[in-house]
Amino acid sequence: MKLYFAPGACSLADHIALREAGLAFDPVRVDLKAKKTEDGQDYAAINPKGYVPALAFDDGAVLTENVAILSWIADQASTLAPKGVLARYRLLEMLAYLSSEVHKAFAPFFNPAAGEADKAKASQTISRRLGYIADRLDQDYLFGPAFSVADAYLFVMEMWAKRNGLPLADALSRHVDRVSRRPAVREALEYEGLAPSDAAAEPDAPARPRPADQAHRAG
Repeated sequence: MKLYFAPGACSLADHIALREAGLAFDPVRVDLKAKKTEDGQDYAAINPKGYVPALAFDDGAVLTENVAILSWIADQASTLAPKGVLARYRLLEMLAYLSSEVHKAFAPFFNPAAGEADKAKASQTISRRLGYIADRLDQDYLFGPAFSVADAYLFVMEMWAKRNGLPLADALSRHVDRVSRRPAVREALEYEGLAPSDAAAEPDAPARPRPADQAHRAG
């Protein structure tokens, strides 16, 4: 199984979740500008959408989009999913909100053509939408005392906010600090050449050298 990622991009959430799940996988870096993988493959042939993440299975099947990949990971590792009658749907609800309402709102910060007015408007939108989550984050993690795949996605959004100078509510600041101390999170950041303070680098920004091992083998 291979995870196609770009350092600091939203694929960091999947990278973290796979490590938290203890699943064996090979991380493969993608140059999003050149549409090439680190081993010279045409990324468009792997994922015609042209962006990360993409999770390629050993049988040749490829899964894309954070909501789908994170949901699949949660199905493999039940400890990363909330519990309860509506738990599966609450997880999908949160992943969809993070993807469609929070993630997409950062677009002006990754668009060189965007002006300051665009970024200011986006900042207000992001702060409001993250505020919705902060108001409901009354325990260690999104669904209580246990970490879930949704917390991995929220962590990346929090780091993007910090990187771009957006203030975080106290509940979110505590959340990002708590998540950043998890061993699997630190391993993912280190592999991508990132530190907790710069994990929100613009997708495919230059990264510090990674550890010598080119694959993560869990279990």
